[in-house]
Amino acid sequence: MASETAFGRHHLPIRRPRVGADTPVDARDAVPPHPAAPLRPPAGAPNVLIILVDDMGFGGSSAFGGPCQMPAAERIAADGVKLTRFHTTALCSPSRQALMTGRNHHSAEMGALAEVATSFPGYTGVRPDDCATLAQVLKLNGYSTGMFGKHHQTPPWETSPSGPFDRWPTGEGFERFYGFIGGDTHQYTPALVDGTKPIEPPRTYEEGYHLSEDLVDQAIDWIGNLTSLTPDKPWFTYLAFGATHAPHHAPQSYLEAVRGAFDHGYDEERARIFARQKQLGVIPADAELTSPNAKIPSWDELTPADQRVGARLFEAYAAMARHMDDQVARLMDSLEEQGVLDDTLVFYILGDNGASAEAGAYGTFNEMAYQNNVLMTTADIEPHLDEVGTPASFNHVPSGWAQALNTPYQWSKIVASHWGGTRTGTIVRYPGKVPAGECRHQFTHLIDVVPTVLEYAGIPEPVSVNGVQQRPVEGTSFKYALEDAGAAERHITQYFEIAGNRGIYHQGWTAVTQHLLPWPDPDDQIPALTDDAWELYGPDDWTQAHDLASEMPEKLREMQDRFLIEGAKYNVLPIDDRERERFDPTIAGRPDLMGGRTRQLLRPGMSRLNENTVLNVKNRSFSVTARVQLDEGVTARGALIAQGGGFGGWSLYFAEGRLTYAHNFVGLETHSVRSDRVLTAGEHDIRLEFAYDGGGVGKGGTASLFYDDDRVASGRIERTVPGLFSFDEGLDVGLDSLDPVVADYGVERGVFSGSIAQVVIDTGDDAVSDPNLVLRTRYRRQ
Repeated sequence: MASETAFGRHHLPIRRPRVGADTPVDARDAVPPHPAAPLRPPAGAPNVLIILVDDMGFGGSSAFGGPCQMPAAERIAADGVKLTRFHTTALCSPSRQALMTGRNHHSAEMGALAEVATSFPGYTGVRPDDCATLAQVLKLNGYSTGMFGKHHQTPPWETSPSGPFDRWPTGEGFERFYGFIGGDTHQYTPALVDGTKPIEPPRTYEEGYHLSEDLVDQAIDWIGNLTSLTPDKPWFTYLAFGATHAPHHAPQSYLEAVRGAFDHGYDEERARIFARQKQLGVIPADAELTSPNAKIPSWDELTPADQRVGARLFEAYAAMARHMDDQVARLMDSLEEQGVLDDTLVFYILGDNGASAEAGAYGTFNEMAYQNNVLMTTADIEPHLDEVGTPASFNHVPSGWAQALNTPYQWSKIVASHWGGTRTGTIVRYPGKVPAGECRHQFTHLIDVVPTVLEYAGIPEPVSVNGVQQRPVEGTSFKYALEDAGAAERHITQYFEIAGNRGIYHQGWTAVTQHLLPWPDPDDQIPALTDDAWELYGPDDWTQAHDLASEMPEKLREMQDRFLIEGAKYNVLPIDDRERERFDPTIAGRPDLMGGRTRQLLRPGMSRLNENTVLNVKNRSFSVTARVQLDEGVTARGALIAQGGGFGGWSLYFAEGRLTYAHNFVGLETHSVRSDRVLTAGEHDIRLEFAYDGGGVGKGGTASLFYDDDRVASGRIERTVPGLFSFDEGLDVGLDSLDPVVADYGVERGVFSGSIAQVVIDTGDDAVSDPNLVLRTRYRRQ
């Protein structure tokens, strides 16, 4: 090993010494040089397994007193250490960027979701080259690296087949990637990518497919191959489940197993979780349960129908969590069978943020509804109760259940000010190096994982990677804490900020301000950032239960000043509290692949194109023209072009020979216009003209359909999706992949029965926008 690292590991890639050789004219007369040893990490470096759960609060897992039965998490905890004060950023993309780089999320340019990046430093969504990832560092030190699951760090405008691919997982140090790029995906028809190639799921729901199982199957196979071929070479596996982010999908047997288990409601469940947490020692015996959120109705205020719907929605969450954890058990069993489990440093991070309350007080049957500021009512959901957790749903829990999952803390995902948004349970296992069955109460954070892994592996933090001088890692290794429960805390200061919700931790004290609600509410008056009310909590206040701001104004001012200093240091300023309007790149000011174009030519076979890589047809007039050929004796069926899926989108297609335009409004209703005339054989120009009403976002319009120059149909589309069709369902030409926009194509996957030469989209100059994307309908419970 000395020869291969003679020039050190601080500059990556490691400079390998040239091998001298005897050089006669004829190789037969030469003495063969001794081959260079393959690159390997330092002796004794462990395998590394990071398991990341999505949207699970501190009080979610049974390992931390929660209602979701997770025996694998309990088993790992029995063999390892629970971190009871582990923190995230409060949101998906920022947390993942922090985890993988060891830098604060604004330092790594992910101050918000990748989909709402701006041009401000700290918010561009483009990881800088001076913030190399853990995968890059480990790979360049001789590790095999593989990622399975949710990425959500690729700039959306770089997700097309044009790339570039250096911010995809395979460009960020992972030699193997199998998963999905966006923020969430349907668990039965996921938007899978293998490397950089979109693929179809290997099986169907009817054949027993579920994404969590598939991800673990892939990870087990990959590790098994490495164990067989290079047993001396450590590996790094990053398993980032889509669970327990919406949609909450679980096999029917898991759904049935929890039926009726939560009929007592979320207020009672919160009290039960709190009691169990004290018994487990993950909170102190004198910790106080924070007051219920005044903006969330108590369980007793709900109608019996509200309670019935809410409990069913939460059953799906709990079932999904148990199913996911059972897949972790399969992985751990496989590692044990291969004889490598105890040589593996395992991090089981039970949430990239607190549980999500984004669906509002009554939950939703379709996550895409609230992403468009449409809150579903109990009346909307109740007819679909038997579909909750199945492929027909994209369900999410009510905010009261999210609050229970974040017990004993205030608030939830997105609210970076309070521990309910940022504190999640985490378990570390490494027999012989990490004690078994203990808790650690030192303050830790996602940015601390990278330096902890490097310290255990004996690998120094790199000074340069691929010729780029590196920004120093901003986290602090917590190896010291894992090995010594009484060690003094080393991570003593940490800022938090998401969408104006902000806080500062310093030597036990916290100063926080909740600025923005985590769910859409047209009646909420968002104050100016300078008018926010700040709270202050002391070092002995484990749960942020007693606000000292009025009693200690000087201490509060000191902490506020410290937030501003940290904010300036790490690119937090200027704070950006704009919401869904930033889905529009022209408003956000981020790169736009369309570059101001108003015409886009698409070719047959183009598929799964992200909304950020095609023309935006929302809130404006547009036309679609397709040149097609239909053979004699063939009935026109299937999609010419489709965007989105069954939970929001549109499609121009043929049903039994008749041209149809359908607009699926967030799964609540589908409006369509259809020709009475059947398309004849031959070459035709098929056209849709959509004249938008204007007057705001999400309005309706008139759709006109043409065969060549003949108008064959015209009709009203009463309202349209204003902000986002889907995180995972893209645009397809000549088919409708994954979950279809409509059900009446008459052919599998909506594959068009004729041939397509091209499809052209033209957009009008009448686009409208609304800073808050406000729809004034369907907000009230009916």
